[in-house]
Amino acid sequence: MSKPDEMLELYQFEGCPYCSKVRQKMTDLGIDFIARAVDPNDRSRVEEVSGQTNVPVLVDPNTDTTMPESDDIVDHLEQHYG
Repeated sequence: MSKPDEMLELYQFEGCPYCSKVRQKMTDLGIDFIARAVDPNDRSRVEEVSGQTNVPVLVDPNTDTTMPESDDIVDHLEQHYG
C-alpha cells in the first residue's frame, strides 16, 4: 500500500482510549496526520465535520472519507495504508 498524498485529520482528545488506539495505528503505519483537539465539553467542532459528536473521527481526503468509530478507522487505515 502507499502513503497518503494529502494529510489525514484525526478529531480526538487526550485521555480517550479509542482515540489513542487510532493514533497508535497511524504511528505504527508511519502516517503523518493532523491531530485536531476536541474539547470534551464542547464537541460542536467534530459535529460540524461528521454530523455526530463522538470521537475519534477520521477525515481522509485521499479516499473522500469521513468516519467515526475506532475499529472502523483502524480497518480503513490498514486497508488503504497498511
